[in-house]
Amino acid sequence: MDYNNAHKRVNELKKFYKHLAWFAIIVGISVINNYSGHGSFHLSLFNGSVLLLIWGAVLAMKAVKLFIFNSDWEKRILEEELKKDKTPINF
Repeated sequence: MDYNNAHKRVNELKKFYKHLAWFAIIVGISVINNYSGHGSFHLSLFNGSVLLLIWGAVLAMKAVKLFIFNSDWEKRILEEELKKDKTPINF
């Protein structure tokens, strides 16, 4: 991995962790609000939590992109595809 790709990946990881931290803070506030507002633990899906569900899904997609389908994966798949396409040349 060259410097530019490494720098780009570090920035993407930094943004992901920042979004994850904000998500955790907001979910914590929501859970505390639901617990204190109803007298017992009550986590409703449609009382403002739909936004958190969508946000969580977006974070999950970013995590898959960053940690599973990273540049190493892309490079490995590209090399495998190139190996499949090679045909010997008979002179």
